[in-house]
Amino acid sequence: MITVHESQGKTAWVDLFEPTGEELAQACSRYGLDIPPRSRLEEIEFSSRLQYEDGVFTLSVPVTANHGGEDGPTTPLGFVLTRDILVTVRFSHLHVFKAVTERVARRPRTAPDIFMVILEGMVDHSADRLEYLRDKALKVSGHIFRKRHDRRRRDSRLAGPLLGNVLLAIGGMGARLAHIRDTLLVLQRAVPFIAEHGDGWLEAPIKARLKMTGADVQSLNDYEVHLTDKIQFLLDAALGFINVEQNELFKVMTVWSVAGIPPVLVAGIWGMNFHYMPELSLHWGYPLALATIALSTAIPLAWFKLRGWW
Repeated sequence: MITVHESQGKTAWVDLFEPTGEELAQACSRYGLDIPPRSRLEEIEFSSRLQYEDGVFTLSVPVTANHGGEDGPTTPLGFVLTRDILVTVRFSHLHVFKAVTERVARRPRTAPDIFMVILEGMVDHSADRLEYLRDKALKVSGHIFRKRHDRRRRDSRLAGPLLGNVLLAIGGMGARLAHIRDTLLVLQRAVPFIAEHGDGWLEAPIKARLKMTGADVQSLNDYEVHLTDKIQFLLDAALGFINVEQNELFKVMTVWSVAGIPPVLVAGIWGMNFHYMPELSLHWGYPLALATIALSTAIPLAWFKLRGWW
């Protein structure tokens, strides 16, 4: 689908949404530009993502698609920018484009101005997603650390499912953070690239906005590194608590197995079939055996309890 946005009677922005081969060829012929197909936009080397030739910028930025408010897979977003026209190539619905379209419709804008509006929208969206992940990381941190040392043993059966859900949440945050990192890394290279090669024809206000956007991208990259460290810490903590829960389980099993050895020994001795066993003739032999078995079980358990091992 081709959407054309005009400014002062001239075409300033052409948006290609999931273009077919025919639509792509039609746009290339109409505007005299080499608009890259998806296969070229998906190349990962920076020499393919950032190109400038004969006054034309060709850029490719990986962005996260939106599906019903949830993050979808990463798709390429292509830009072909000249002094007079901007062409965008996208293959999914993107959060920023609706707001950008509304801003562009408010007043006449040049192609570099529209490009900056899209760029600033992408940076703002990345910042919002980082803030969302920060809040989610704080909630996960609370689930992991809040009052864990005060939990009663009757709640230990819930520890496994809770920690499993925590691991799922941490995995989801890590995946989202990786998508944001991909976008910010390309933007970090793209902004100075545009400022350097477009210095001869970009207007002063656009250069100032590029400088400010570059500073924002750098600060977001720094915060993304901090958030990555935080998520890694939460992952290590969750795995550590899982090990603690497993050790607690093994400790209980070990205590009961050790406490079960003396009564088994007593029962084994009195269960032997020798002809002469004085205890067999005792009137209170059976209650004595039961009491001895119970006592031989209670003494190890009491010892473990006094030593703080259980």
